[in-house]
Amino acid sequence: MSKRAAAIGLFLSASLLAAPALAGVIGQNVPALPITAERIAQLPADQQPAWKAYLARSQAQMQADRAALAAELKPGETAPPPLPATAHGDGGMALHKAPAWYASPEARHIADVIVSFQTPAGGWSKNQDRRGALRLPGQPWASDNSSQHLGKDDFDAPHSPRWSYVGTLDNNATITEMRFLAKVATQAPGPEGDAYRQSFLKGVHYLLAAQFPNGGWPQVWPLEGGYHDAITYNDNAVSEAAALLTEVSEAKADFAFVPADLRAKAAEAAKWGRLCIVATQIRVNGKLTLWGQQADPFTLEPVGARNFEPPALATSESADLLLYLMSLPDPTPQEVRAVHWGVAWLNHHAIMGKEWTGKGQTDGRHLIDKTGAGPIWARYYDRKTEKPIFGDRDKSLHDNVDDISQERRDGYSWFGAQPLKVFKVYGDWVKTHPPGQ
Repeated sequence: MSKRAAAIGLFLSASLLAAPALAGVIGQNVPALPITAERIAQLPADQQPAWKAYLARSQAQMQADRAALAAELKPGETAPPPLPATAHGDGGMALHKAPAWYASPEARHIADVIVSFQTPAGGWSKNQDRRGALRLPGQPWASDNSSQHLGKDDFDAPHSPRWSYVGTLDNNATITEMRFLAKVATQAPGPEGDAYRQSFLKGVHYLLAAQFPNGGWPQVWPLEGGYHDAITYNDNAVSEAAALLTEVSEAKADFAFVPADLRAKAAEAAKWGRLCIVATQIRVNGKLTLWGQQADPFTLEPVGARNFEPPALATSESADLLLYLMSLPDPTPQEVRAVHWGVAWLNHHAIMGKEWTGKGQTDGRHLIDKTGAGPIWARYYDRKTEKPIFGDRDKSLHDNVDDISQERRDGYSWFGAQPLKVFKVYGDWVKTHPPGQ
């Protein structure tokens, strides 16, 4: 056993960690279903009013957002181009600087840019550098985030490249903008900070409006369709929203300016978010396991996302959810149980003696034998077999990573050690939250 494996001590047993056999083609990925009036009509009668109101609110907000953008331009005037999309990153919105830095001209400029790019709904788009110029009248709120690999039948193909991810929690968007604004506002207690406080409060209302009746959050709001309408655990969308609203409800230092009535609404929303997390933990043969990357808003079953992302047990997102649940100062018995079962599943399915290597080589990445390597985990595990599963851009699903295209093998994190951070925290957490408590 490697030093990394030894670091998690008793929680991993070498006898349980044999790498699973891989062979064969499983099938085809299927698109996630959007939230529609037709689907809502199939729900139990007592659930329909809340979902009908939610869908109507989303549709009305989408119309308002589009109308607001159009109204910024004079007849015949050409809209400025959207910002170029950047790679993943904080966009200049650093959240761990010394408090005094947030009073600097540099931080104030970033905050001004953030305010200028806030959508009428109250959210923000993603992958934008907030250190640049303020948004111009008529300039789209979102960049063109379309992948170069997209085809017209791709699950991620937007209806309009300039009207996609207009308000999103993807890539930590909206949450990051809100936290940055709060830090700048704290260093500007007078009238000069009012614009930042008002923008933050509008962001809180955005999170409240976007939350599903069952407590989850979609990836994009107003709703965009497809997997964007699913309960989203990718990029910690649900847990980050719930965590921020919890801090708001408790009037933590940067959020002391939030009115009491809005703090109460934030507390209720955070509670429902936590309930949703517990409700969407996947059962296999009657036993709790992990979570999917996304979950259907009505059935709560995992759904796929992009062509190569299947409706499966997702180790990376589940690791982040387990860390969030272990960070709670007041976990419910259900949340404690969710952690124990999730950790047990990760423990049983870790892979030893294997290494994910070869990036940059002629034949691409492969899972190879390596004495002492591990533990690592596959990114996805099939819900029925609980063995690794891999997808390709043509929507084909495989149980052998070597069967997918080299472009996808090299361009996606099919294996990783992210769950190790769970075991490092669990070692102390379990002392105060023993199984069966």
